[in-house]
Amino acid sequence: MKIKLIGEPEVIMSNSESRHNYFGWPTIIKLQNGRIAVGASGFRLDHVCPFGKGVLSFSDDEGKSFSSPVPIIDTVLDDRDVGLCPFGKSGLIVTSFNNTREMQRDHANEQDEKIKNYIYSYLDIITDEEEEKALGAEFRISFDNGITFGKIYKSPVTSPHGPIELKDGSILWVGASFRKNDVFTNIDEYIAAYKLDTESGSMNYIGRVPDIFENGKKLQFSEPYAFQLNDGTIICHLRSETNFTLYQTVSKDNGKIWSVPEKLLPDNGGAPAHIIEHSSGTLISLYSFRQEPFEIRAMFSEDNGKTWDKDYTLYVNGVSDDLGYPSTTELSDGSLLTVFYAKETEDSPCVIMSQKWDIIL
Repeated sequence: MKIKLIGEPEVIMSNSESRHNYFGWPTIIKLQNGRIAVGASGFRLDHVCPFGKGVLSFSDDEGKSFSSPVPIIDTVLDDRDVGLCPFGKSGLIVTSFNNTREMQRDHANEQDEKIKNYIYSYLDIITDEEEEKALGAEFRISFDNGITFGKIYKSPVTSPHGPIELKDGSILWVGASFRKNDVFTNIDEYIAAYKLDTESGSMNYIGRVPDIFENGKKLQFSEPYAFQLNDGTIICHLRSETNFTLYQTVSKDNGKIWSVPEKLLPDNGGAPAHIIEHSSGTLISLYSFRQEPFEIRAMFSEDNGKTWDKDYTLYVNGVSDDLGYPSTTELSDGSLLTVFYAKETEDSPCVIMSQKWDIIL
């Protein structure tokens, strides 16, 4: 397998005229009407702050240009990773999650005094009732390709790139149990599959990924993404927080029973992942490598995920490990468009970038 980069990386989301100019954790999808949509968390001060909003941008020219980002999920808390799931004839699910005021105060303490006071002054006006109403993993549903949205629903699980539509038209969300302070306790965390009813917004438990242990300790999994093959098999890639790498688990029964996760990459090999199938039949999984020189990488499978050809580099950052969460869509000509977040310079805020590329079989 070879890859061919087409053009240079381009910034597609930023807010350079404002202090609220940090963007992160994007997802890209092609809607049923042919438009491309990119979701991300934007209008932020930093990696953690209370001002994050789940935003959407659209492209009508195959990713050559994008509309200005507009908020879709904007609670009183820090709305983070934005996942996208097109479904049916014109449906779109947008997902996000947030954390407590306590966590945000803890991170504000790491800022300079003026920024800390700015963040504290905002957090101080949020009531306990407002926090309770907003706190959680969130999603909104559109039935007109992302033009209008219904109310915010809550989910018991969260994942950076959201749920998927199965071959039978149902919506499967494989996610990690929500952690209100983003802290692993090694007690109740799990990866589980739920069916999402788009008419009611209800979530129904389907099955759970088995826990695994190394050296007597439970591996902490998070940030899964699932993909269904043509034969109905569901492949899911999991981020291991324990050693920042990827594991794979498989379900043959629409998410009820999952195989014991198997390690795909060495320790610190990179995560989290997003999986698509190219029109050639090749499976592609994208992930970030956060060791120097800080890269966006891809791996490929020609045998439905049984084996993977790994560590192809799409982008080299060279200045910061605050990057990643790549996702990809196929364009009309068979080429690919990947989005991710990264810093352009060591001192600049993160922005959403895109890279067009192709695979050479």
